[in-house]
Amino acid sequence: MKEFNHTPVMLNECISGLNIRENGIYVDATCGGGGHSVEIAKRLGEGGRLFCFDQDGEAIEACKRRLSPFSCVSFVNENFKNARAVLNAMGISKVDGILADLGVSSYQIDTPERGFSYLLDGPLDMRMDERQHKSAFDVVNFYSQEALKKIIYEYGEEPFAPKIAAAIVKARANGNIATTAQLKQVIESVFPKSIIYGKGGVSKKTFQAIRIEVNGELELLQGAVEDFISLLAPGGRLAIITFHSLEDRIVKSTFKLAATDCICPPKTPVCICGHKAQIRLISKKPILPSAQELASNSRSHSAKLRVAEKLN
Repeated sequence: MKEFNHTPVMLNECISGLNIRENGIYVDATCGGGGHSVEIAKRLGEGGRLFCFDQDGEAIEACKRRLSPFSCVSFVNENFKNARAVLNAMGISKVDGILADLGVSSYQIDTPERGFSYLLDGPLDMRMDERQHKSAFDVVNFYSQEALKKIIYEYGEEPFAPKIAAAIVKARANGNIATTAQLKQVIESVFPKSIIYGKGGVSKKTFQAIRIEVNGELELLQGAVEDFISLLAPGGRLAIITFHSLEDRIVKSTFKLAATDCICPPKTPVCICGHKAQIRLISKKPILPSAQELASNSRSHSAKLRVAEKLN
């Protein structure tokens, strides 16, 4: 098996944001290759614990290898949406910090067999959890034209969505679209050549949209962030890295609501909602990669880090 390599994005900023306590309990909700996890584990003492979650079985195995020197680490092959339930079942009701990197790992992108990249020819897959049934093949070949248009427009923010959806339906009438190269060719067929060759990467937004649909990436994100907040002990930190505007919008709005006391309509003379702030924002604006990181890791360019601290 190819080595699960992944350069952790904004590593120093994440570790600083988590404000790690030596004997605290921490969760890496998307451990990937373990780049963030290993730095958390290094900072834990004998009483500290780290729970590494990932829905990708290959990521879990890679993380186990990388963190084998540390006895304080437990591994869970589950989607982070189940983190609260899993931890509660283990007797863990509160933790001191949670990190969630919502990006696709370099390993997943660079492995043709996983079918994530329009730059590499491979089977249409895109499943982060290979145990699940639905893949990109199912979405591309069996979704209606209207459904395809909707997800490409909403999840990919692609203005060419109607034409792309129509082209996919037309192409699959002659046989299944089975590979990433075939899908890329269909997508590119609707764009003027001046855009394809002048701009490049015209398949990116559609591939993103299909990947989000396959993995249900946005459906449960708000609920997961709310669960993370509820898991934090007073003073605990939550750090989330997003890579596109749809994710960031959900995280930003969920943080904003959780950091607000009264949410009554502005003209309400006396608060009747009873809403109390649960967190404080460490930074009102997202933390962005440094110039040095942008120069050394091109995949960090769209990353945004938001950090919040649980109130008492």
